[in-house]
Amino acid sequence: MSDDHAFQAISAYGSNRNQTPNIDRLAKEGMRFDRAFVTNSICGPSRAVILTGKYSHLNGFPDNSAQAWFNGKQQTAPKLLQAAGYTTAMIGKWHLNSDPTGFDYWHILIGQGPYYNPRMKTPDGFVYHEGYTTDIITDMALDWLKSKRDKSKPFLLMYQHKAPHRNWQPADRHLDKYKDVKIPEPETLFDDYSGRAKPASENQMSVAKHLTANDLKLEPQPGLTPAQQAALDKAYSEENAALKAALLTPKQQTEWNYQRFVKDYLRCVDAVDEGVGRVLDYLDQSGLAANTVVIYTSDQGWYLGEHGWYDKRWMYEESFRTPLLVRWPGKTKPGSVSDRMVMNLDLAETFLDIAGLPVPADMQGRSIVPILQGQSPADWRKSVYYHYYEFPQPHYVHPHRGVRTERHKLIHFYTIGAWELFDLEKDPHELTSVYDDPAYATVVTDLKKELARLMEQYKDDGTSVVEFERDPAQPLPKAKAGKKKAQ
Repeated sequence: MSDDHAFQAISAYGSNRNQTPNIDRLAKEGMRFDRAFVTNSICGPSRAVILTGKYSHLNGFPDNSAQAWFNGKQQTAPKLLQAAGYTTAMIGKWHLNSDPTGFDYWHILIGQGPYYNPRMKTPDGFVYHEGYTTDIITDMALDWLKSKRDKSKPFLLMYQHKAPHRNWQPADRHLDKYKDVKIPEPETLFDDYSGRAKPASENQMSVAKHLTANDLKLEPQPGLTPAQQAALDKAYSEENAALKAALLTPKQQTEWNYQRFVKDYLRCVDAVDEGVGRVLDYLDQSGLAANTVVIYTSDQGWYLGEHGWYDKRWMYEESFRTPLLVRWPGKTKPGSVSDRMVMNLDLAETFLDIAGLPVPADMQGRSIVPILQGQSPADWRKSVYYHYYEFPQPHYVHPHRGVRTERHKLIHFYTIGAWELFDLEKDPHELTSVYDDPAYATVVTDLKKELARLMEQYKDDGTSVVEFERDPAQPLPKAKAGKKKAQ
């Protein structure tokens, strides 16, 4: 699992920006899901959904605020696998504030974690590492597979990267990659938001205005060794000097910001792809591959300049959709593709089903095992439900919930009473809401009924976020004074 990895930045999904040969192996040898969605497009909440198989209002982790706290006493898929005789490990990005439970071994980043020289937490205390975090996480995953796991038991390994999350610091070996390449701009880079309700225009996540000097590598990066900083300085200095001397128009500055941000983002993806390749190679070489299911996903999608944005949060397609690739030798047809609507809500149930374990009735998703085995369940979902909470900061994205069907998407910004409706067949870029178009009156009525049905099905009445008793040994993290860091 990576963090903020857009499906648009995976060549198996048709990327026109980069190549990901190792992640693509999973598509060639397994199944690619073209309609995988998240319940809440933000880092910590998505992870809580994957662990529990429950929406945010029931697992108690609706946003990334300093007060958010995942209660490890609740039921999770790793706990159930562990109880059934699996050995379990969690390595890399956790981002749920409390310590992991249900894992025999864990070695996690603190909060978001840095790109270089991470201080990481274990059950025995803190460990300092020097080097590139993506490589370190891969090294630890391989070390656990090779020497730390109980080889008498089947295993669950959650191998989770910080990359390619903001602020996109590449490994030194990738600093010059894409240097002489112009990355294609999305069609909607200069979206003016005129066709939507006011939340879209009130965003604070634009490539034009909201990327910082730190994001754009126009200032020294904190936490680096002198040698690491020198490598970054060397890579960026010529371009930075040219920018300083140039007199760019606002449009040209946006284009420059886009190229700098996206190239760094893709460089971070390159290191993740290499790490995935190393793990897949070990599974092949060790003989484990034949009896191991490998799932690659992200905690949500990401905007690579679409609508003029970076970040996620919105129910618009680029952040609502997430990559999902599954290789299951002997069960899943190589090179297969599914357009069924699946969700991160389904992953906990899928883990249990693969292991032959019963799925608890209170989990809210559905195992995708039948789809992986080539079946076409007649009763599969025809719509998906979404609910985003975090407001006003960071990025000033209004809370909203909505429903997506095969063709339409209805979004309700419920705190301000605004609605949007998109016809995804006629308007795939979601530029013009047709909510007030009389021709869509019946669609609006039907989708409002479906939204109400899904809210009832998922027990989301707007008041049911669960507050769990916190372990006094793990005090609630305090919000830091001053500017809030990007989540």
